[in-house]
Amino acid sequence: MILPNLLRSTIKTGHDGEVLAVYPYRSACPRSVWAQLIAEARSEIFLAGYTDYFVWLEQPALLQTLRRKAEGGCRVRFLLGDPDSGSTRRREELEDVALSVSTRIRVTLENLAKLRDIDGVEARFSAPEDGPNHVGLSVFRFDEHALVTPHLARTVGHDSPLMHLRRSEEHGMFDRFADHIEELWSRGSDIDTIPARA
Repeated sequence: MILPNLLRSTIKTGHDGEVLAVYPYRSACPRSVWAQLIAEARSEIFLAGYTDYFVWLEQPALLQTLRRKAEGGCRVRFLLGDPDSGSTRRREELEDVALSVSTRIRVTLENLAKLRDIDGVEARFSAPEDGPNHVGLSVFRFDEHALVTPHLARTVGHDSPLMHLRRSEEHGMFDRFADHIEELWSRGSDIDTIPARA
């Protein structure tokens, strides 16, 4: 009796089987985890954080990596908040930090401008009505893996918790978050204002 109970307590067998790791802070998730997920993705990289700016700072040679991925047939998507939207302004007031939400979005837009000539790289702003849902939940998908960050109250992204999920069942945790960002994507608007590369 003790052995089956011990096994059940150490081996995930229920719906939480898709949860590989949890971190009390996004910044506590090792950069090597992000690097490995990006490197191993073959068909899908979908960065659906509201700003996505930190990945440019924390992942060396990300531009070259994403270029290589897209040229190799991997679909690369970015879903961003509109830097001029009401949701962005409200979030800036809540966070009240020097590096504003709109500035962080523009960091991503500047980097995306360097990829504008690559087929397979897509970018959209979430719809204005979806702003509150998008700003409160960041989902980063890499094929069958996802890193999910629910943003707490006034907390900036790196201070919010993070879950690492791996898909193992239909309609499980992974699918629910993947469906969420696909829905936001479906209502978003293509970013066609990215400045041309100099």
